[in-house]
Amino acid sequence: MVAEQRYAAEVGVQILREGGNAVDAAVAVAYALAVVDPCCGNIGGGGFMLVRTRDGRERFIDFRERAPLRATPRMFLDRRGNAVAGASTKGYLSVGVPGTVMGLERAREAFGTMSRVRLLSPAIELAAHGYRLDSGDAAIFAAAARAAKSPYTFAGQRNVRAIFMRNGRLPAAGDLLMQPQLAATLRTISRDGEAAFYRGPIARAVVRASRANGGILTLQDFAGYSIEERRPLHCSYRGYDIASAPPPSSGGVTLCEILNVTSRYPLGSWGWNSARSAHYTAEAARRAFSDRNAYLGDPDFVRNPVAQLLSAGHAAKLRSTIAADRATPTVDVHPALEPPAHEHAQTTHFSIVDRDGDAVALTYTINDWFGADVIARNTGFFLNDEMDDFTTNPGRPNMYGLVQGTPNAIEPQKRPLSSMAPTIVTRAGKLFMVTGSPGGPRIITIVLSTLQNVIDYGMNVQGAVDAPRFHMQGLPDELQYERNAFSADAARTLRAMGYALHGLSDWGSAEAIVVDPRTGVRFGGTDRRRSSGLAAGY
Repeated sequence: MVAEQRYAAEVGVQILREGGNAVDAAVAVAYALAVVDPCCGNIGGGGFMLVRTRDGRERFIDFRERAPLRATPRMFLDRRGNAVAGASTKGYLSVGVPGTVMGLERAREAFGTMSRVRLLSPAIELAAHGYRLDSGDAAIFAAAARAAKSPYTFAGQRNVRAIFMRNGRLPAAGDLLMQPQLAATLRTISRDGEAAFYRGPIARAVVRASRANGGILTLQDFAGYSIEERRPLHCSYRGYDIASAPPPSSGGVTLCEILNVTSRYPLGSWGWNSARSAHYTAEAARRAFSDRNAYLGDPDFVRNPVAQLLSAGHAAKLRSTIAADRATPTVDVHPALEPPAHEHAQTTHFSIVDRDGDAVALTYTINDWFGADVIARNTGFFLNDEMDDFTTNPGRPNMYGLVQGTPNAIEPQKRPLSSMAPTIVTRAGKLFMVTGSPGGPRIITIVLSTLQNVIDYGMNVQGAVDAPRFHMQGLPDELQYERNAFSADAARTLRAMGYALHGLSDWGSAEAIVVDPRTGVRFGGTDRRRSSGLAAGY
């Protein structure tokens, strides 16, 4: 298995050693990440789990957050219709109803073989007795401190300060971090299951804190929360079957739309991140993100034209609009379907394959670093700020620069559009790859590049997740890239073609497993960008 935090990965391996299956391990790892990866692993957020059993059965469990019953389309706008800075990203008003606990429990009930008590015990142990931080763990707290704004700093909130600043400073490498409040919450869940979280003391604590601090969460929001089980989205790419996330995630649709367009280009012959391969991939992404922002939303509220977006005819139409020698300005790219139907990098992903070939790809999030930056009373866990993933102000960018349309507008009990893309790849019915990543909208191009690096460019799995990346989402109209993503010649050529190149620090954390089709041996790759990660087998 591979995960971006080593303690959590070790928990998963231990469950597998004891005879648990991939879903057992996934549940244990997810709860462990809530302890050892508090910026991103969570019980205060939501996400998606893609399961494939050894006999080819698939299940997609949607435990994405939902908007509170009192949510309104204009809740983050002032009287003039302008977005109120920070309102959708920090504090209790930005919190959606969490889904993680119910999602994990339903997965365990449907596929698991071990008790809830056994699967939560490692997380409880880590929270109660602590774990030693390495430099990668500590860096997360330092980054959060730089980004935090009053009144949502760790130091400015007594209950947060009591956990994470016990010595008067943020945790540093070598420190032992204990979280007794979170341990108590996990014990309650271990004993009473999802009822404790949605109809018991945890829900009451969150609602009281929300009410006292300008939020709108109610006990009815928690009691009325439900998960959805959906059909995974499928597409094919060079003989491989790609199973990924359907709406309310845009991840699978946008990923497959890009793959459909690029499937006719010989990227491998053109070379990894050459100007030509980067150009056609970026232009495919530009068009796919345009469709994403125009058409996609919660399928319980809007019609998602997935079949049209993933049709061969639509891919051919998009290819016909790509010029061979120049970039297309995003203002000239328009969603083409008629009529139209009425996520930050602080997510986490892990991939698991068990001894029998069952596979899990799970991506979940609280959105920004440490979510809304608030912990309800003594619950010990950070709450999400997923309300920012809605179109809080149509035509204006969210925290990721995405400019979205009305299908993703805020409505009570609606799930915000996501970019998460837990993905499982097979060939001729045999498991080949399990992958995913955090990264906001860049999740889509991270998963894309990981697939291309293995399938088109022949990299091993570690090389595929480590390779420098580039990203195009249309707006802002720039080709973003990591250091060493392009050669000097490729960068000059792309600029001459009209691209505005924008270098950024590294992003995402791809966690992938590739299965050798001849021997069945599993190879894991954990992203160099999160130095605390671990790829481990047994």
